Amino acid sequence: MMKWSFIILWLAAPGCQQPEKNQPSAVNEKIALMKTDQAFSEMSVAKGMKQAFIEYIDSNGVLLKPGHLPIVGANAIDFLIQQNDTGYTLNWQPQNAFVSQSADLGYTYGVFALQPTTIDTIIYGTYVSIWKKQGDGKWKFVLESGNEGIDSTDSEY
Repeated sequence: MMKWSFIILWLAAPGCQQPEKNQPSAVNEKIALMKTDQAFSEMSVAKGMKQAFIEYIDSNGVLLKPGHLPIVGANAIDFLIQQNDTGYTLNWQPQNAFVSQSADLGYTYGVFALQPTTIDTIIYGTYVSIWKKQGDGKWKFVLESGNEGIDSTDSEY
């Protein structure tokens, strides 16, 4: 009787169960998230920062911007719509990503480059984006923040 009790407890323990065969692996999702962040940057260059951010923000996404309280959800989308992105190009390079074991949340971070069209200079900074996997399998960011001011000689960009 003791042997059967042990087996039943062992099978019921969450850490002892086998993962589902169709469950996405965190490693594969990390690669997918890095590719998503890179595609996000490429869209920013090709179609403008505004369109890219509107495409990749979750409906409840949060923007953390200097001089602003957190800008959330519909207010974040309205904030993006009001931006004039014709005077610069914004691109970035994700340097790493982390994805939760459940493969539905993750973050990326890296270095960005903001290049105004009217002057011959590049402003570098760092960023972090927190991402949530959507019901359709796509990643959308739920929080984005960046800060300017890294020395371009320190940049691996």
